[in-house]
Parts: sequence; structure tokens; C-alpha cells
Amino acid sequence: MRIAAPAVILDHVWRPEWGADDGEHFRALVREAHAGDTWVSDGNFALATFDLRLPRADLVVWLERPRWLCLWRASTRVFRAGEQHRLADLAKVGAFIWNFDRINRPRIEAALRQTGPDVPVVRLRTDKETAAFLLKARALEKAVRPV
Repeated sequence: MRIAAPAVILDHVWRPEWGADDGEHFRALVREAHAGDTWVSDGNFALATFDLRLPRADLVVWLERPRWLCLWRASTRVFRAGEQHRLADLAKVGAFIWNFDRINRPRIEAALRQTGPDVPVVRLRTDKETAAFLLKARALEKAVRPV
């Protein structure tokens, strides 16, 4: 299901060949991509970009899926045509997913509190919750869209 707001896919903004020295260039691209009045930002990069995105955000939608499902989906992406993910990246991505609750979740939660304390957070844990949320968002979008 799609909504009318343009999507900014942060994994497509960040280039795999970039290193730590490319952070400011990445931030400039993120700032530019989020300059419009409406957007949906897909991706984490919380510590690098929350200060740019959250002050302009109306809502944070956090997909909280089981670790096994995230690992499965990440590994299947490696084999899809057209995906930029490579087999060599799988170990790094797998470690990120495996350690997410212990390392990254606390950092992201702290960044949310610091940078966007008044931005509501919706946590979706299942496909059913996600589908219901998208239906509600689509209905709301239709109701407020000017004719």
C-alpha cells in the first residue's frame, strides 16, 4: 500500500563505498531530501540524522520485529536482483540485527528523547498491525487531501 508522501530511503542515500569521512556529505543529502513539507523517511541512521529529521517529523513509526525475522529478511535481500546488499555485508548486517536490542535500541531511544521528545512513536510489532496502520493512514490521507 502506498501513501502520497515522497519516500526517502536512507539506505539508498548512503553509499556502500562511503566511510566515516563522508558523514557531512550524507547529512547534506538527508537535509535536502527532507526539505519538503511531506515525506516518509525509511531507515535508521538515528545518531547521524535524527537532529535533522525529528524536529520536522509528525510521527515516528518503529517496526519492532523479532530478531529471527529481521535476520531472515536481511539474508533474503542479498539474493534479490537489483539490491545493493552484498553477501559480504551479510555478516555485518547480521551482527547489527543480533545486537540491536542490547546496543542500538538504547541509543535510538535516547536520541528520540533528546531530539524529538514531543514526536509520537507508533510501534508496530506484526504484519497485521502494520497493515491496519497503513489502512488508517491511507483513509486519513484521503480525508484531508484537498479536492
